[in-house]
Parts: sequence; structure tokens; C-alpha cells
Amino acid sequence: MLSKLVSKINDFFWADCIKFNLSNGNQIGFSFLCILLISVGLYFFVRTKFLPIKFLPDIFRQVKSSLKVKNKNSVSGLQTVIISTASRVGMGNLLGVAAAISGGGAGAVFWMWLSALINSSTAFIESVLAQLHKKEDKLYGGYKGGPAYYIHDFFVDKLKFKRKNLISVLFALSGLICWCGISQVVGNSVASAFHDAFNIPGIISASLLFIFGAVIVLRRDTTVRVLNLMVPFMAFIYLLITFLIMIINLNKIPMVISNIFSRAFGFKQIIFGGVGIAITEGVKRGIFSNEAGSGSAPCAAATAESKKPIEIGFLQVFGVLVDTIVCTCTATLILLTPEKIINKLNGMELLQKALRYHLGYFGIIFIAVILFLFSFSTFLGILFYARSNVSYLAGENWWSQNIFKIIALIMLFCGGIYSYNIVWMLADVGIALMTFLNLIMIIFLRKEAFDVLKNYCDEKTNSGKK
Repeated sequence: MLSKLVSKINDFFWADCIKFNLSNGNQIGFSFLCILLISVGLYFFVRTKFLPIKFLPDIFRQVKSSLKVKNKNSVSGLQTVIISTASRVGMGNLLGVAAAISGGGAGAVFWMWLSALINSSTAFIESVLAQLHKKEDKLYGGYKGGPAYYIHDFFVDKLKFKRKNLISVLFALSGLICWCGISQVVGNSVASAFHDAFNIPGIISASLLFIFGAVIVLRRDTTVRVLNLMVPFMAFIYLLITFLIMIINLNKIPMVISNIFSRAFGFKQIIFGGVGIAITEGVKRGIFSNEAGSGSAPCAAATAESKKPIEIGFLQVFGVLVDTIVCTCTATLILLTPEKIINKLNGMELLQKALRYHLGYFGIIFIAVILFLFSFSTFLGILFYARSNVSYLAGENWWSQNIFKIIALIMLFCGGIYSYNIVWMLADVGIALMTFLNLIMIIFLRKEAFDVLKNYCDEKTNSGKK
């Protein structure tokens, strides 16, 4: 009964609601949630005057200035980027990109870039709102917030609700359900990769993950410190290996770039529906990877200490850019591999074949280690997100925080032993509900974020006249 209900809700959000017949007899389709994300992203992209492009110098200046800021008693803006990047730079950057290319070809990469560019404006809006509506965190210190809080304030200010409203509660619950499900996915992915690379039994990987995770997340201030070290390290290693492979294959790079653009718009692809498939796969995987609009990253953005909300909005746009760069690295590694070697492969097998071609057997080991780092940092990131949602639902107390952490650790352990399909579907339903509720509410609250951007532009204009 539960399984059927979850499946129906999942299909409502993720199953194709609009389908197009192709000349070769196949069909392509877009889900309701995918259409909503693209529509809202395009709206904010235009209304913010193409923010990721127009304000790119401002974004980089903000990143540079944030490197000098260190807050002892709260989370800095740069730390919130690292935390949200930990969640963004995960399995989607590896297995998701592999799925996009195997399903939509090289052209899917271009549409991943485009979806990231458009939806980074949504990331800006939700992050600014999170800053505007953040609350003091008496439990961890600093601040807390996110969609549950700015939705709550909307109902209090506009509709005069004095108690918690259903929408905020539903968002908070959806987030916790989603993040528990992701914990199982992380455990399953890491255990599978370690079994393939090192022949380590799942029970051993699951036990080590549980112990390692418990030591970090059950201590008050350890999560942020570990992510501050882990995320830059894993990103540096992955980028370094990718750039080395690109240098070795420098003569093939023009061909890769040509394939990406030609297969995104090529005449042959248009005739046989390849462009449609590339768009579908690229947009879907791009959205899943960068998380813009889902309401996850604002839970981190709200915790930053900053007098100007726009600064945190710019930093979160930068986080989407970092995620896109990592996705591009994975795509490049795959597209530099001869097509006859990876033809008809998908997922982990596709990645392993590509890395083995470039690095020999070390490639198998490398991808297993990187998958562990990406996946485990995702686990730590989502538990940081969960703080605000747990606090909204149960109040500021340690028992509720620790109960959720223990549940997530159990899911992490169970995922390493066995994959439960119902949990995967619950995770999909959770993120779907989060995204739907968040997108609808930021449309209602959009003027607050637009005013922040307008004031910033006015200040720049006035300072330029002096």
C-alpha cells in the first residue's frame, strides 16, 4: 500500500507529462517538475537581468573578499559555499553526468551548462531570502534558516498565521525524508565502488562508514571543520587528475568541444531527434546536480554571518559554477575516451572504463576513492542542512538533533548492505516536494530578493558617480 502511494506521488512529479514523437519512432518527454524548474529559472534569469553573466565580476570579487573573512562564533559565507558544494558535488557529478552522456550523447553537456547558467539565478533568489529570514541559533551558535523559515514568515506577515503552517512543516518533513533516503544511496554507492575496486564486502564498508560518520556528525562542531578540509582537497585532486589527462590529450580537446556543440545543434541530430534527447538528459542531470531551486542550499546559506544578503547570494551562484566545472571534468574524461570502448555502457561501468583507459588499473582505484569523497561529503552536507529543519519541527534541543543523526547513520549503514527501492523512491518524493514547495513560495517572496538586487545596483551607480 505504502509502496503504491509513494510510486504514484513519484510519478506525478517525475514521470513525463509532456511527450514529443520523434521521426525515428522514439519519444522524448519532460516531467512536471523539470518544466517547473526550467520555467522558474528562466523567469528569474530574465528578471535579474541575466545575473550570472552581468554580475560575474561582482561574484568573483565577493569570493575573493570572503577568503579574508573568518568568523569564530558562526559560519562564514565561504564556509556555507563549501557546505553547499559538498552536497552539490556528489554522485550527480560522476554517475549523473555519465548517465546524461550515455542517454543524450555529447550534446547533453551543452544543455547541462545552459541549465546551470539559468538556474543559478534561482540559487541566488533562494539564498538571499534565506539570509533575509535567518534566525538566531541558540543551540549551535550563529544562525539558522532556510525555506521552512521564510515560508513561515510569509504566512505570519501576509496571512497573519500565529502558529506553524502546513507548508513549512511539509517542507521540513520532506527535506528530512529526502536526506535520509540520500544517506542510503551514499552507503550503497560507496560500498559498491569499494567492492568493485578492492573486493571489500559490503558489511565492512557499511560498518566503516557508520563509525567514521558517527565520530564526525555526533560531535557539535566537527562537521563544518571536516568539510572545510575535505571539499577543497577532493575538488583539487579531481581537477588536477582531469587537467593532467586533458594535457596528455590536448590534441583531442578541439574534437571534444566540436562534438559537444555539433551534437547539441547538429542537422543530423535534429532530423533523428538527437537534439531533443540531449536537451532532456542535459537539463535533467544539470538540475539534479546543482540543486538550484530544491531548497537545500538555502539551509546552509542562512547560517552565514553577513550584513548584506546579496553577498551570500553571489557566493551561492559561485557554488553552482563550481559544480558545473566538476561536471564538465567528468564529461571531458568520458568524451576523451574512444567511443568503441565505452559504447552502450552506463553509470559506474562507463566511468571505470573511461578512467581505466586513461590511467590503467589506477583509474579503478581513483574513481572508487573519489566516489567515496564526493558521496561522504554529500552525507555530511545534508546533515548540516537538516539542523534547521529539525529545529523548526522539534524546537532547539539536542535530543531531536541527535535522533535524526542516528537515523541517518542507520540508513547509511543499511545502504551499504542492501539497496531498498522504497527508500530510493521516498528520497525522490522528498526532493520533489521540497522543490515544488520552495519554487512556489519564492515566486511569492520574489520582490524581497529583487529589492536587495536593486539596492545593490543603485549603490554601485551612486558610488560610480562620486
